[in-house]
This record gives sequence, structure tokens and C-alpha cells, in this order.
Amino acid sequence: MKSTTWLRLAFMMFLEFFIWGAWFATLGIFLDNNLHTSGSQSAAVFSTQSWGAIIAPFIIGLIADRYFNAERILAILHLIGAFLMYQMYQSSDFSSFYPYVLSYMILFMPTLALVNSISFNQMQDPEKQFASIRVLGTIGWIVAGVSISYIFFWDSESNVKEGLMRNTFLMASVASAILGLYSFTLPKTPPRVEKGAKVKVSDILGLDALKLLKDKNFAIFFVASILICIPLAFYYQYASQYLSNIDIPKPAAKMSLGQASEVIFMLLLPVFFKRFGFKNTILIGMLAWTLRYALFAYGNSGELAFMIITGIALHGVCYDFFFVSGQIYTDKKAGEKFKSAAQGLITLATYGVGMLIGFQIAGMIFDAYTLGENSFDWKMIWIIPSMIALVVFLLFALLFKEKNETHIELSKS
Repeated sequence: MKSTTWLRLAFMMFLEFFIWGAWFATLGIFLDNNLHTSGSQSAAVFSTQSWGAIIAPFIIGLIADRYFNAERILAILHLIGAFLMYQMYQSSDFSSFYPYVLSYMILFMPTLALVNSISFNQMQDPEKQFASIRVLGTIGWIVAGVSISYIFFWDSESNVKEGLMRNTFLMASVASAILGLYSFTLPKTPPRVEKGAKVKVSDILGLDALKLLKDKNFAIFFVASILICIPLAFYYQYASQYLSNIDIPKPAAKMSLGQASEVIFMLLLPVFFKRFGFKNTILIGMLAWTLRYALFAYGNSGELAFMIITGIALHGVCYDFFFVSGQIYTDKKAGEKFKSAAQGLITLATYGVGMLIGFQIAGMIFDAYTLGENSFDWKMIWIIPSMIALVVFLLFALLFKEKNETHIELSKS
């Protein structure tokens, strides 16, 4: 790959995740302070990510893969997204905000697959080349959070009260417009399926990979993947709001520590795979969820603030050791015939079904432990997902029987 091509793809990936990190990481603060949403309303907003994940395969499978170049679809989706983001910026209540965020996420989630397709199409050795481009996405997310806290100061206590968190959507809107226009200049990525070819719904959703569930170990992993998304939803939905509510300074920048740790633990993942095998690596990830929420439950903004910061920094272990390990395990179990179908099925199960259930449960728990205006029993709100993660950990430890084939080398994945 030419260095100029690498730079073009890296900038694309940087903007893609800068846009997402510009508003999603601090969405809870905005919903609480600007729109004054209830737990169920907050759950509805965050669930738009899940609906987007469920609908995304149809946009990619029925449109992008058959009729149009991927870079053109990416451009159009981000230009429309810029308009929707601007409408979210102008919204002043839940009823006006929700239709825009739902529409936006239905259009944004397919772009995650599109940027990957555009990147892979330019690579001779994706296993070696993709990581260096994908890491720019994580850096983009981090830059967005740091900008909110240290350049614009929108998440300071006074600015949050003045409603300036709405400006995150304006920043995302501008970045989305830039990426939309820039996408027209990206390397051409033509459709992968001939126009006359039949595309079955089972192919789009990866339903052919359901055959893998006949394997007891894979079935246990599949169910665990859905269940672990319940505690994951609590983090996405309420972590930033929690930091702001208990007066942790610069919550957007603090949240970006999670993405920084992703980079570190992604590099350590091959070491854990080689030394501990798949089962123990994924169990470490599950246990990290339990520990993270316990730290959230008993930490505070004073002398115990280090507990909360540690909990955020565990994001790399939580995410990489479970979700990335799971993607590698799925790739290994599926074999050549069902690789794409299996990855699609796992994505649908986790970011679609699992997260959808998780956001709803998180919303109900939040409402149950809301004590009054801006007053919450955060200890219980975090203890419950900690216990859920512990139950999933114990069930997986007892039921999943690791075989030699699951000691996977990353270089072979």
C-alpha cells in the first residue's frame, strides 16, 4: 500500500470515529441536563444504536454491495448525517430530538462497515495493514473527548448547566460534512455483488451461521455474548452522566481514557491468548466488567476518585478481552465457508439484540433508583450490572469446556 493511500484511509478512519466520539460518549450528560430525560427515554435514545446495527446489514447487503461504490454511499450517508446532527443540535426536548437521533443512527451504523470495506479493498495483507489504520479511529474518538474538555470546556460544571453540551452535535455535524465531502475523493470501491445476482436475507443477516450453534461451546459463547451486553449498556448509557452528576471534572476527557486503554490492551491481547488460551482470556474480560462497576459503585469524586478512573481505564480489558477475543474465536470456529456470516450474526446478536435488551434494562434500573431531580442511588445502579457480569462469568466458567482448538494464535485469525 502506498503511503499516500494509507494517509487517505487513516484520515477517513480518524474522522469516522471522531464524529461518533464527539457526541456519543457525552450523550448521557446532554440527555440529563438539556432534555431532562427519564431512564426509559434515555434507554430509547441509546437503543437507536441497536436499531441501527439491526438495520445496517440491509443497507449494506441490499444497496452498497449491489448497486453503488462504497465510498459514494459513505459520502451520501455522512452528508445526510451532518444535516440530522444539526437538527439534533437545535432540538430542545425529547420528542423533537428522538426522530433525528433514530434516523441518524440508522444511517451511521452502516458507515462502520463501509470504512472497513474501503480500507480492505486497498490492502494486500489486511491482517498486518488494517490495525495501523483502525487505530486512527480510536485516536479520533480520544481527540474528540479531549477537545470537549480541554479546548471548548463544554463539560465543565457551569457550561453543562448552561446547556452547552448541545454544541457536541454541532461539532459532529461539521466533521460529518467534512467526511461526506472527503469521501468522494477516496479510492474507488465498486460493488462486490453483480447486479443480477440474488441476495438472500439469510445471507445478509448471517443466518447460515446458525448452524454453528449445534456446537455446544459456541452456543454457550453466543448466549454469553448477548448477556454480557446487558452490563455493557449501563456503561454506554450512564457512565458520562455519572461522572458529571458527582462532579468529576472534565468527564469527556476522562471517558476517553477507556479508548486509550483499548489501544494498549489490544497490543497485549496476543500475549494473553498465547499464555492463557481463549477461555481464560475471555473470563478476564468478564471479570473486568464486574470489577469496573464495583469500583464505580464505591468510588467518589473525592479521595476515592482513583477507583472511578481505574474503572474507566478497565475498558480496554472489558472490550478487547471479550469482544475482540470473541470475534477471533468466531472466525476460528466458522471456517472459510461461514466467516462473514458468523461475524454478521455475532454483531447482530451483540450490538443489535444484546444491547437493545441491555439499554432497556439499564433504563428501568435507573428509573427505579432515581431519588429526585439530579439525585440518584448510583451505588445500586452500578452494583446491579456488576452482579449480572459476575453471573455471566460464573456460568461461562462452568459451562464452556475449552478444547485445544480454541488456543488461537492471532496471526492465524
